[in-house]
Amino acid sequence: MKKIGRLDRPDNNGTAKMFANPFLEKISRTHISLPITMFLGVGLYSLYMGVSSTSVSFLSSFMLLLAGFLFFTFIEYLMHRYLYHMEPDSDVKDKLQYSMHGVHHDYPKDKDRLAMPPFISGIYALVAYFAFNFLMGDYSFYFLPGFLFGYAAYLGVHYIVHAYQPPKNFLKVLWVNHAIHHYKDPDVAFGVSTPIWDYVFGTMPKKSIK
Repeated sequence: MKKIGRLDRPDNNGTAKMFANPFLEKISRTHISLPITMFLGVGLYSLYMGVSSTSVSFLSSFMLLLAGFLFFTFIEYLMHRYLYHMEPDSDVKDKLQYSMHGVHHDYPKDKDRLAMPPFISGIYALVAYFAFNFLMGDYSFYFLPGFLFGYAAYLGVHYIVHAYQPPKNFLKVLWVNHAIHHYKDPDVAFGVSTPIWDYVFGTMPKKSIK
């Protein structure tokens, strides 16, 4: 089990100062509502453009939405497992890994760093738009919203998992898995919004936190 953060207390309630420059420090933080609103807004606008300017059938558009959502959960899993948890075997990788994710493992209750800053999230959305549009043409107007709605759902789930107590229903598995990932074994439970890919790739936790 490799170390992700740099502190010996992974339940630290504080916050990290990542930049000496006050402007950079400020824009490294965000309220969770900003990126969620941005992704939902862009997704809804894309849907409007699809409905108003394409002839894609209702069934096809629904399937594209679903496919986009599922594709996001797959990307979420891959990025969390292989990018955010990359082996920091050089100074550059160590700095990059800590800035992207290690700081979150050191300060998991810091609500201002539960999402990428809006300008970085905006770059992600822009890259996704151009990539999907290049590959799919008009179909991208439906695939992109599914992807962005998935991103918004992931951010919402990640926030409430850290900010609130687990519910007494089937959704509790999301809280339990993420608690295991943070406090017991960072090499399992990479899916935040869904455990589907952890089941597929064999990274579901073997033991639960009660």
